[in-house]
Amino acid sequence: MDSEDDMLDAESVDDFYSGDTATDSDNDDGADYEFMGNDSDDSDDIAVSRQQKNYTVLEEAEIRRHQEDDITTVSTVLSIPEVAASILLRHYHWSVSNVHEAWFADEDRVRKDVGLLEKPVVEYSNARELRELTCGICFETYPLDRINTAACGHPFCSACWTGYISTSINDGPGCLMLRCPDPSCGAAVGQDMVNMLASDEDKEKYSRYLLRSYIEDNRKTKWCPAPGCEYAVEFVVGSGSYDVTCLCSYGFCWNCTEEAHRPVDCGTVAKWILKNSAESENMNWILANSKPCPKCKRPIEKNQGCMHITCTPPCKFEFCWLCLGAWLDHGERTGGFYACNRYEAAKQEGVYDEAERRREMAKNSLERYTHYYERWATNQSSRQKALADLQQMQNVHLEKLSDKQSQPESQLKFIIEAWLQIVECRRVLKWTYAYGFYLPEHEQAKRQFFEYLQGEAEAGLERLHQCAEKDLQTYLSADGPSNDFNDFRTKLAGLTSVTRNYFENLVRALENGLSDVNSQGACSKTTSSNSVGGGSKGKGGRGRGAPRSGGPSRNSDDSSGWSCDQCTYLNVGSPTECQMCHQRRQNT
Repeated sequence: MDSEDDMLDAESVDDFYSGDTATDSDNDDGADYEFMGNDSDDSDDIAVSRQQKNYTVLEEAEIRRHQEDDITTVSTVLSIPEVAASILLRHYHWSVSNVHEAWFADEDRVRKDVGLLEKPVVEYSNARELRELTCGICFETYPLDRINTAACGHPFCSACWTGYISTSINDGPGCLMLRCPDPSCGAAVGQDMVNMLASDEDKEKYSRYLLRSYIEDNRKTKWCPAPGCEYAVEFVVGSGSYDVTCLCSYGFCWNCTEEAHRPVDCGTVAKWILKNSAESENMNWILANSKPCPKCKRPIEKNQGCMHITCTPPCKFEFCWLCLGAWLDHGERTGGFYACNRYEAAKQEGVYDEAERRREMAKNSLERYTHYYERWATNQSSRQKALADLQQMQNVHLEKLSDKQSQPESQLKFIIEAWLQIVECRRVLKWTYAYGFYLPEHEQAKRQFFEYLQGEAEAGLERLHQCAEKDLQTYLSADGPSNDFNDFRTKLAGLTSVTRNYFENLVRALENGLSDVNSQGACSKTTSSNSVGGGSKGKGGRGRGAPRSGGPSRNSDDSSGWSCDQCTYLNVGSPTECQMCHQRRQNT
């Protein structure tokens, strides 16, 4: 979805809405919620619901074990040393199947490409009588015990080897593809040579490069992008939602490694982030709210006062704000200080049409962008506040509430579930504003349906947030057990369920591209009433009225309108047909 505004420019807890199942992480034992803090990015500290996932979070020990297992597998199947197997896997991006396929298809070509020689290039016929060799780098003669060679046989002294390896390691990860120092030789230099000749510091660096290459070169794994996090994520490609949650509690999209943004696609997120960071909106603001000095062209903002403008030194040019003409030509005859007859006359002739049109376009573009950005940022702030409240609830208030209400903490998990739902819904709601910004203006039916779903979801979230934040304070400040605490439990659990349904509908609709709306603006009749909220939506749409229980009572109150069984739209003044999807009202 491309926005016309761009012409003016110079997946957290993903399993709330996903039924995907795959491998569980080795660390996902138990069924309890646990809040885990990450000081480096508290905006994504989320208590993780233990569910089956389509990804596995790997710690360093697990990464090394997987790497060693792959090396052992290739070494065993191909009957080659583990050092050679490691070189092969690095060349084929740690894909065991690709190594096997290429090796058995053409072993000689693979050996040549990778640098695994079957026999030395340099051989010495009288090796037994040979006592000294000349180093190919420093050209000094050394005894054999101070000469080392790779598989090719080119002789170099230990000091030159050490310097060569050290320089390569300090240059970066390219040392993993190290070749023989001889310019004409392509023989690979493996980890065995590094361990034998490099310093302890260089060996540690090489080992880290090797470990990181297993993640960075492997298409199935990626590092968690959270600052300071050393976990990696192994993803089952093609298994559904890309939103994953690391053990550090940072939620991100595995596809683009931005923060989790389901249901908005990666392309929209990339455009939105670029727009937020670009200078284009600054230029739009300047164009919409300022005019250039006719002499020096410096932009000037006028926020009050008369039309007599004086540019700042050293220019000091005096001009009329309306027509941009020199003030020397103005006076009482041209309208005084607060009007300009010349401007009005020229405007009637269309002289300023193009400039005014551009200024008006920039102003509208800026206002529209500001509308969506402010709401995007507000929900981000609300989410961070909810995360802090969740942490406070788990660490302090839950135990306090348990004591005051004389109930075990295990019976108060409904409060944690409510806060988890609030955190996730704030994330989803935040990204719906980026979605709405790029929703084409001419698709009025889709925009109307989107804003309706977004409004319903937002209203439900506000009710849930208020109940979890304010209503709970009554019981936290109580002196003893409250008689109506069970009623509060029922209310909060119900609001949590209702809000989850609202956001499931919103997520599902956006992921389907709002396909429930056809080109005439009607909702497709294949959508069941349950898929757009069922009987759990509030009767009043945006927070008006109490949650209804479903059944015939939904249609009984004609004075305030009736809710369509097809799309749940609240109809007012249309007794027989839904104004949204044109579905005829069913008789009660």
